[in-house]
Formats: sequence, structure tokens, C-alpha cells
Amino acid sequence: MSYAVEPWQLRWQGLSVDHLHQTESTFALSNGHIGMRGSLDEGEPRGLPGTYLNGFYEEHQLPYGEGGYGYPEAGQTVVNVTDGKIIRLLVEDEPLDMRYGNAIEHERTLDFRSGTLRRRTVWESPTGRRVTVRSERLVSFTQRAVAAIRYEVEPMDDLQLVVQSDLLANEPNKSRSSDPRVAAALDSPLVNDFTMAEKTRAVLCHHTKVSGLRMAAAMDHEIDVDGVDTRTEIRAEDDLARFTAAVDVPAGGCLKLTKYIAYGWSGQRSTPALRAQVEAALAGACQTGWEGLLQEQREFLDDFWEVADIEIEGDDQLQQAIRFALFHILQAGARGESRAIPGKGLTGPGYDGHAFWDTEMFVLPVLTYTVPDAARDALRWRHSTLDKARERAKVLGLKGAAFPWRSINGAECSAYWPAGTAAFHVSGDVAYATQQYLNATGDEDFDRDEATEILVQTARLWLSLGHHDPHDGFRIDGVTGPDEYSAIVDNNVYTNLIAQQNLWAAADAAERNACDATEEEIAAWRRAADAMSVPYDEMLQVHPQADNFTKHAEWDFENTPQDKYPLLLHFPYFDLYRRQVIKQADLVLAMHVRGDAFTDEEKARNFAYYEARTVRDSSLSAGTQAVLAAEVGHLGLAYDYLVEAAFTDLHDLHENVTNGLHMASLAGAWTALVAGFGGMRDHGGELTFAPRLPEELTRFSFRMSFRGTRISVDVSESGATYRIVDGTELTTRHHGEQITITAEAPVTMPLPEAPDLERPKSPFGREPRRH
Repeated sequence: MSYAVEPWQLRWQGLSVDHLHQTESTFALSNGHIGMRGSLDEGEPRGLPGTYLNGFYEEHQLPYGEGGYGYPEAGQTVVNVTDGKIIRLLVEDEPLDMRYGNAIEHERTLDFRSGTLRRRTVWESPTGRRVTVRSERLVSFTQRAVAAIRYEVEPMDDLQLVVQSDLLANEPNKSRSSDPRVAAALDSPLVNDFTMAEKTRAVLCHHTKVSGLRMAAAMDHEIDVDGVDTRTEIRAEDDLARFTAAVDVPAGGCLKLTKYIAYGWSGQRSTPALRAQVEAALAGACQTGWEGLLQEQREFLDDFWEVADIEIEGDDQLQQAIRFALFHILQAGARGESRAIPGKGLTGPGYDGHAFWDTEMFVLPVLTYTVPDAARDALRWRHSTLDKARERAKVLGLKGAAFPWRSINGAECSAYWPAGTAAFHVSGDVAYATQQYLNATGDEDFDRDEATEILVQTARLWLSLGHHDPHDGFRIDGVTGPDEYSAIVDNNVYTNLIAQQNLWAAADAAERNACDATEEEIAAWRRAADAMSVPYDEMLQVHPQADNFTKHAEWDFENTPQDKYPLLLHFPYFDLYRRQVIKQADLVLAMHVRGDAFTDEEKARNFAYYEARTVRDSSLSAGTQAVLAAEVGHLGLAYDYLVEAAFTDLHDLHENVTNGLHMASLAGAWTALVAGFGGMRDHGGELTFAPRLPEELTRFSFRMSFRGTRISVDVSESGATYRIVDGTELTTRHHGEQITITAEAPVTMPLPEAPDLERPKSPFGREPRRH
């Protein structure tokens, strides 16, 4: 795949049908509520068409060869809803199809500043008629239920043009699942409830067969052909509404079609109410107009880039990739508004549209320090699912709240116990993100209304899951940490440290705000946290990932062919579970988020030990490894991991971009730069920095927000300069030295010399991917 290297956009020239699956993901538009894959206007040729509404899913049975107590019964899969993107063109009587005729020029551009996907095509029909087609598509950040398309056609000669604009439900789609239960659930999942078409407007309302969710989609149109008369008609049936306009356009003239689309869904509201909602949204969009929607989109993004932009000098490809990552993270969470942020955002059907712990530990830190309202809304979704989390804990014989490994509506739908239910750390991850947001914003309303209950309920889980032991304090046994190649272990260090912070934070919150926790319960949380077991291997002088991990047999990396990765697809889990082979950063992640629990010497030894055993069969890993590599002084290795995280999707490193982008890896690129080379840490609510400059770059800068103050950190060979972008004053630390930045007085500090360390060994054949 080959994109033009440009700082503020992603542009693809020419048409490669073989790459449509990937470009539909990279060119996807979303606002966190509506997601539209970047398919061609004509609908065909196509890779994997997709339009998604956050939280809208169909239910199906989960597959079990052998059932067991506590196994989740119902799976959830995101639905490809009514497609409003389709605009077909007939030149005389020949349909524009990029596979036929001659595409003399063709390019598509995702613009990170305008928030739109543009297309320009010069097409010659099989009979030699030539037209220039331009389109621009947006999913509005400001009008949450609205998307819009401007479609323009200029003929070279006097031609009759016909445009057809569709709403298409139950779009034919090749099954993406080998499970017949899922395939059946997604075979025409929408049942029609209402159809309307009049003048230039149409509405289709549907519901899902099993989950019973209702949705409505509507479209309206404006057409302009420089005063030439236009013949239009509109019609609708159960799964299709079509607006058609026919017009004779003179050479040099231009047909302009503006299409406004609105979506809504609900599990409670009636079909008439949803119809009213989408018609009202359409009315608002038409009142704003195309130019108004463009202006609103630009202003929204101007504000985002002021607080979130990252500048890089010395690597133009990386500059583009970092902004691509930030743009898609914004799209995933900006207007989710109390819905989950799925692992693939709304860019594709990968992971069945489920949200994982990725959201809290990778995506939310980016949003917390750039768009904190979006982070708050994502945490409110977790809070809204507490009843389901409490019920899940009860089924498991536990107290408090056990948040699901994977879900759309808050109920657990992972069919694999060791890497699903046993990954209790997800409850600590939710608590971690909650406390991180509170520390970064000081949001007292959220603290009182939602955060305290989240922290209290998750603390109760740990107290019922763990136990005090006379040998080594408070133990948490039989869990799976972030590394899914080690399952059902005792005292996973990451889990224990995230639980420890959870328990302390819950005790503080319960003393700060009114809740149902007793003094005895609060004291018990503090005792457990203070006595938390953190295993240490005295002989090797490293922390084992979990009890006895460093005693396991080593994996034979040198005799594992490259085509046998990822290992989980080629080796039995039992063999992975009993060896020192790591899918993704686990203890290394613990050293990032709980760096306050390790000495500098322990971090350096631990990092080298786990670097030699981590194969990165997960897209989550590279960003975290970059952070610790930079902290302990392996700047070249950190840079390689930053590059890998940033290009995971643009270069399709895991060969699955077809099903959507990896939100956590995109967020990992931000983390690698800001927390890695910027050295940003927020332990205990104190914001600190320890920047270092890799030799591959001449300069980098990043921006972020903390407690309402927007700052920039600019790093070059001459030092690090801290500035206030919006606000009055901020006190922080630079490599341990306290500094105070004011609006009038930026602060420049020297960069200490990085240690001269030997590059640690990576597993044979699994070195980080370079450019």
C-alpha cells in the first residue's frame, strides 16, 4: 500500500481494487456515534461495506463444545446498518463503475483538518464519454446524528446525467465469521417497521430480530445544475429508498447534489419517536447547510488540534502517521456520549464491535489529556453498566463489580474463560482510568456522581477475589494478566499493582464522598493494598510476571519460523501457558502505569529480561515497550517501537486492517511519543516530564491539557521548552526538578545525557518493524 506522504492528510492516488478492504478502514469517518467505512460513492467495487451505530448490535448464541457454570450464553455482534453513503451515476445510460471504462485520474484524500473524505475522479465511459466527479463526505462532530455528502459532476460534452441516491438496508455482505451462529444472526438482521418517501426526503425504520433494538435512517437532498431543469423522483420499499435526478448538463456545466443523512437508534423508544428524531436531525442539517456543516467541522478540529497536535521534525512519514492516529482516536470517542469505544472504533466489524480494556488503558489516556469530556463520557458508559458488572460478579461468587472482558452493552460475551473472565484486571483498568481522569481534570461532579461508585464497587471485587496469606501478604490468585500467553496465574504483578491503586483510590473516594462503604470496609481496603503481594525473583533480580513465571521453560525462538506467528494460531495454548513466551507487554505495562512501585534499576533489569521474551503478537504491545525503552535509556529501540505502533494500520502489519483499525495501537503511538520520549507521568495525580530526543529526530513537540490548562512541550537538541497555550500557570517537574510555567514566561530546561546502554536482545525474528 502506498499513501502520499503529507503532514495533514492521507491521500491515495489511483485505484487498487485489491486494497479496497484496507482503504475502507483507513478512510473511515466517524464521530463516535456514527461510523462510515470509506467505501466508494457508487457502492461498488467494494471490500467490506459498513455503516455502524455505536451500541447497535444483534445477539446470538455463543459456541461451546462443552458448557460450564458461569459461561456467558449470549454473544453480541455489531450490525452493518442502513447504508446512506451510496450515490450512483449514469453517464448517458452507462453506470460509472471504476472497473470499467477508463479511470484517467483518481485520488481520495482523508483531511485531518477539515474532517472530510474527498474524492476526485476523471472517468471515461466505455463509449468515450468523459466526466469529472468530485465528492466530499463528512460525519459531523457538532451535529451528532448527521452525515452529509457533496457530489459534483462536470461533463466534458453535453450529456444526460442521472444520479441515484440510496438508503440501503440489509446490504448483501459476505460473512466474516466462520461461526454459523454469527453468520445466521447477521444474514439480513434488520426487519422493516416503517417506510416513507416524499419529494426529496425518505425514512426507513427497522429493528433487529433478536436484540430487539430499533433504528431509523433518513435522507434529504438539494440539487443544483446552474438553472437547468431537473427531473426527480423518489420511492421506497422495505429495505431501499432511492432518490433519482435526471438532467441534461451542458459541457462545462456542473451537477451538484448535496445529501444529508441522519441516524438514530434506541432499545426503548418507539418507531414513531425514532422517525421524529431523524427527521428533526435532517431539518437541523438542512438549516445549517453544506457550507455550515463544513465550517462547524473545521472549527471543532481547529480546537482539537490546538490542544492535541504533535509536531515531528526529521521523519515526515511519522509526522503523518501520528496525526492520522490522533484523528482516528478523536473520531472513535468524540461523540460516543455514554457508549463504549470499541476496539476497532467504528471503522470496521473486527472483534464483533466489542469494547475491551484497550479503551481504559490505551485510548482514554489520550482523550483524558486532549478531549477530557470524551473520556468522561466513555467512563459514564462503564458506570451505566455497573448493574451488569455486579450481576457478573455475583454469578462468579464474588462481591462488587466484575467488568466484562468484551462487550457492547456491558454484559460479558467472551466465550473463552482463561483469556476472558479470568482477566479480572479489566475492573482495575476501569478504576485506573477513572482515577486518572479525576486527577487530570478535578471533575467534582463526576467524582461524586459516578467515580466513587465505580471505585468502591471494583475495590469490593478485589477484597473478595484476594486473600491475606501469612507468607506474602494479600494475594490475588487464579487470574490472567494482560499477557494472554500466560493464563490462570497467581499474583500477576500488573493485576496486583492495578488492584492496589484501585483499593487506595476507593478508600480515598469513600472518605471524600457519601457512599455505602463502612469505616471497617475502608480500613480493610487499605490493609489489603498496603499488604499487596508483589513477587520478586531474588536470584535473577527481576520481577516475575506472576508467581513462578521465571521458572518456566524458555520458548525456542530460533526454531520458530516467521510463518508460525502469531503463536496462538499455530501452537496449543497449554504449551504457551507453561513457557516464558509473552504475547504483549504485561510486567512492562505495569512499570509504565505503576512506575512508582519500581526503582530505576529494577525497571532497567526487568525491561531487558522481558524484551527477550515478548513476541508482540498483539498490536497493543509496541507503544508500551516504546515507553519503557525510552525511560531506561534505549532510545533507538524506543524509536523503532514508536514507528511500529504508528504504522500498524497504515502498513497493515498484522494483516487484518480489512476489519478495521486498531484504536489501542493508534493510541499507543501517542503514548510512545508523549509518555516515551516526552517522559510524561501522572503517578499520584502529579504531572511530570522527563523528555529525551532520539537521534532519528531533530525536534518534536506535543500538546495536552491538565486541570483546564493547555500546555505545549517542545523538545530539541537545545533543551525542552514548556509553554502555556491557554491558561495562567502550571507547576510540574522536569527530570525531577520542579518548574513553574506561566503564560508570560515559558521555561526552557536542558536535556540530560541519555545513558550509553547496550541494546537489549529481542526474541529471534521478532525485532521491531522499521519503516
